[in-house]
Amino acid sequence: MKEIFDTHAHYDDSAFDEDRDVLLGRILSENVFAVVNQGTDLKSSKFSLELAEKYDGVYAAVGLHPELVNENSVSELEEIKKLASHPKAVAIGEIGLDYYYDTPKDIQKQVFSAQMEIANELSKPVNIHDREAHGDTLELLKKYRPKGILHCFSGSAEMAKEVVKLGMYIGIGGVITFKNARKTVEVVSSIPLERIVLETDCPYLAPVPFRGKRNNSSYIEYTAEKIAEIRSISKEEVLRITKENACKVYNVY
Repeated sequence: MKEIFDTHAHYDDSAFDEDRDVLLGRILSENVFAVVNQGTDLKSSKFSLELAEKYDGVYAAVGLHPELVNENSVSELEEIKKLASHPKAVAIGEIGLDYYYDTPKDIQKQVFSAQMEIANELSKPVNIHDREAHGDTLELLKKYRPKGILHCFSGSAEMAKEVVKLGMYIGIGGVITFKNARKTVEVVSSIPLERIVLETDCPYLAPVPFRGKRNNSSYIEYTAEKIAEIRSISKEEVLRITKENACKVYNVY
């Protein structure tokens, strides 16, 4: 049984240019059930759909990433909406807020809000990026109440509980295996496993023992192993339940 569902990947990244097809072919034939490749702009959203058309186990999220939005982004929203009508576009993502960089906050909030409106209109889930913007992210989630995932979750256990109350899922990746992952360990310990999904954010954030190397979906096994250790259950149970969760949120079976 293929039990790995990678809810957030970036196989469009240039890190995969030399062996993308070989790698995807191998992991999808071995232990990876499905991958959702995330768009960050129009180009990567289209590329994600091309990958999804090529591989049965690959699906696409289409969206405008907060780091990349600007004054022109509002005019691109109609194109995102069109792309989202593709049968293998399962979500609007990667969208959200990122206050680490200097992208104007008002534009970020405008484009994030508009994309949540699109998601709700099309009955699609969202895949959300939240970096150093926890308060505003939670406020907008409470306003729009989308379905979906808070990816690479970096907030507190208290915030995670608030997100779960909204009916959303928490995305956990390789960071959980890092020595300094105390907050993430607290999150995984304090919310139901039925609200956790697994991800890579590949090619980034590879779990130990591959930290610092190029990540790929098969490495989710190590993330599941750590969660199993934290929750005193088997790795197989973690993979099974998180796969079921991902299938529900993305409506992929």
